[in-house]
Amino acid sequence: MTDSLLHPLQADALPEDTPYLAATTRWLEQAVIGLNLCPFARAPHVQQRLRMRVSHARDTDGLLDDLLGELQSLNAAAPEECETTLLIHPHVLGDFLDYNAFLDTADMAVETLGLEGVLQVASFHPQYQFADSAVDDIENFSNRAPYPTLHLLREASVERAAEAMSDPDEIYRRNMDTLRRLGNAGWQALWRDDET
Repeated sequence: MTDSLLHPLQADALPEDTPYLAATTRWLEQAVIGLNLCPFARAPHVQQRLRMRVSHARDTDGLLDDLLGELQSLNAAAPEECETTLLIHPHVLGDFLDYNAFLDTADMAVETLGLEGVLQVASFHPQYQFADSAVDDIENFSNRAPYPTLHLLREASVERAAEAMSDPDEIYRRNMDTLRRLGNAGWQALWRDDET
């Protein structure tokens, strides 16, 4: 496991979680932070306030149980200790349409726990596809992670980030411009081993 994974918020990771955590960390560092797709991702990652948890669920009921647990854990944690959580679920919802349908269940989980307005769930998937886009449109890659992933966010953090920007929609426009300039070949090049 790389040094970036060896911090307290990953202390409960199992040995079999290593490839999922490593691939997600690489994606986070090279794409999300490296391409500045989310200008707010660097600080929680560098300050080790990002928890990554691998779900071993094999069905949506098991994933829902894990999601409920992670929502409760994030809500109970102090933001200076744990700002946000990535719940990686490599064994369930590999089909994007099934994953997309599950997002309604994720939102209901937030509501059921009485955490509406406190936490929210964002979505990342290896086959992510925005409505009205073609499968291979480069714009989809802004939300493509190595494995299906639910991103648990604090509403207060999202609001602070939005207030710090004169135009929050600028992030989306800048991401689309960045990805179009990069193109599919440039995106693929991000994942080639750096051995030279």
